[in-house]
Amino acid sequence: MKIAVYQGEGVKGEVSEALGMIRTNAVEAAKQGAGLLIFPEMFLTGYNIGEAVAALAEPAVGPSAAAVAKISREAGVAILYGYPERSGDRIFNSTRLVNSAGDAIADYRKTHLYGGEERRLFAPGDDLVIAELEGLRIGFLICYELEFPEAVRSLALAGAELIAVPTALIKPFDIVARTLVPARAFENQVYVAYAGMCGSERGLGYCGLTCIVGPDGRDLARAGPGPALLFADIDPSAVSKGRQSNPYLSDRRPELYSEPVKPARPRSGE
Repeated sequence: MKIAVYQGEGVKGEVSEALGMIRTNAVEAAKQGAGLLIFPEMFLTGYNIGEAVAALAEPAVGPSAAAVAKISREAGVAILYGYPERSGDRIFNSTRLVNSAGDAIADYRKTHLYGGEERRLFAPGDDLVIAELEGLRIGFLICYELEFPEAVRSLALAGAELIAVPTALIKPFDIVARTLVPARAFENQVYVAYAGMCGSERGLGYCGLTCIVGPDGRDLARAGPGPALLFADIDPSAVSKGRQSNPYLSDRRPELYSEPVKPARPRSGE
């Protein structure tokens, strides 16, 4: 499957502007033959919107979800987008995946929240999830979560072939995009699509550096500091071949990792 990943600037609460950008890029992605288009974290509203998140948050099946589903149907491409999700009196930093028919096939809530501001505004999700899209098994993480090797490893062990990561990576943490994303792909033999923000939003500067990385840890596509639409082909057979030649997953010894680490004791002799 060919996928597309969009890097753009925060919309500062202008949901209609975000929907317009989703429509424009969905049409272009479909024209280029992509089956899936991935947008950044909190793309519908912008990431750095502070207290406005309470007014802009919508249910998973709210009006913006209906608008994105319509765009998917009309453009003929699956779309993964980030938004603030309201559920009762709680708000989650969430993503939703809809297929090319506009049907929702996965919802994911960020489980590892970054810093005091995210913890103040959002409730954490409780589950890692995998969905299948046209035979491709996709795992989901959001931004900071990729920096936890356990999260990526759990998805890889559960069969994920592509890890989709909407993000809003802030400066000066470009090491995440440049170093950790390729490392996570290589150590788990998975594709990673890291879809980020660029420019600035209410004084917060974003790194850009959106990328699609293969199971060998090498870039298939990478953006610079400005808006971009990237494309790459995802081949599940490359995942299985990579795991045969570089068997990190099968060589694990989980019985060692589940027990507390013991203090060192020198041997007295055999």
